[in-house]
Amino acid sequence: MNRKVIVAGHICLDITPVFSGKKVTHLEEILTPGKLVQVENADVHTGGAVANTGLAMKILGADVTLMGKIGKDAFGEMILNILKDYHVESGMIISDELSTSYSVVLAVPGIDRIFLHNPGANHLFKSSDIPESALKNVSLFHFGYPPLMKSMYENDGMELVLLMKRMKGKNISTSMDMAAVDAESEASKVDWKAILERVIPYVDFFVPSVEELCFMLDPERFKQWNEQANGSDITDILDIENDVKPLADQCMEMGAKVLLIKCGAKGMYYRTAESAKINLIGGNLPLKIEEWADKEGFEKSFIPEKIVSGTGAGDTSIAAFLTALIDGSSLEEAISLAAATGASCVAAYDALSGLKSLDALRNKIKQGWKKNED
Repeated sequence: MNRKVIVAGHICLDITPVFSGKKVTHLEEILTPGKLVQVENADVHTGGAVANTGLAMKILGADVTLMGKIGKDAFGEMILNILKDYHVESGMIISDELSTSYSVVLAVPGIDRIFLHNPGANHLFKSSDIPESALKNVSLFHFGYPPLMKSMYENDGMELVLLMKRMKGKNISTSMDMAAVDAESEASKVDWKAILERVIPYVDFFVPSVEELCFMLDPERFKQWNEQANGSDITDILDIENDVKPLADQCMEMGAKVLLIKCGAKGMYYRTAESAKINLIGGNLPLKIEEWADKEGFEKSFIPEKIVSGTGAGDTSIAAFLTALIDGSSLEEAISLAAATGASCVAAYDALSGLKSLDALRNKIKQGWKKNED
């Protein structure tokens, strides 16, 4: 594997208090006003798509450069120290004026994660932050979390379109992941459907979660999902045929080539375009058209050895998917390895500690790793 990859976009410091005790069904069983909640040591790691997906790809063997914007402050120094351990700190843009982004991740057992997030320097990341020299001989450009980056969603997503169009103009294949949108934030007032209509034609691999996608394409349905879930994980109440496929239909109509929709513990839905569109994917990737064109299916999740936290599971599953495809895997194998990585990730509090090599995952799958049947 010698194809160069850039993973760019959102990066932050994740601070995750470790909750002890049994699973709960409603958040108020743990977090109520005036209550003292005793927790264990905090788990502190890098977060965001740049760190989660980029470092995971590095660990899995990809030749990857990480590019994100941080502040010259204590949190920024902590991020750089972590990246230095992997020798991938050189692509970071350091600002003297801006603060480093951070998240407090509440991973209460039995409840989907809650993020208290400060976007910090991510808001001002732009295409011009990526020098032309960095694009030499790059095969794949992955961009993560535009909903958490103001410069990427303001002005009808003009900067995001410019960025992805620039990569396609260099014959670099492109991948894009999204992020949940705070309903009270400025990003929630943006016409995300219009932005997706403009940018998807320049995205080869579109890999959002089902919740993110529904919020952007069908806000009313997303509201209904939240009401039906009543505080529990939304993906638990979803039906693939009636809930997920209609969203996929819209993405394909917008020009999606390879679509992968993460559906939480259920697994991953995928659909690909016809061979003519798959043939337009750049980067000289080793994709066999017959193995990638006109495909549709649902990959059920593997049963994890244990479940500690879902932090980074989606990002690392995408890392495995992208690493496998640049290494020449078929669509079905890349999807299977993505699901296997997601199941490995949830066995640790951070995004990286639970990772296994792709060969180790292949062996475990061959040995009969069981899947969830729900």
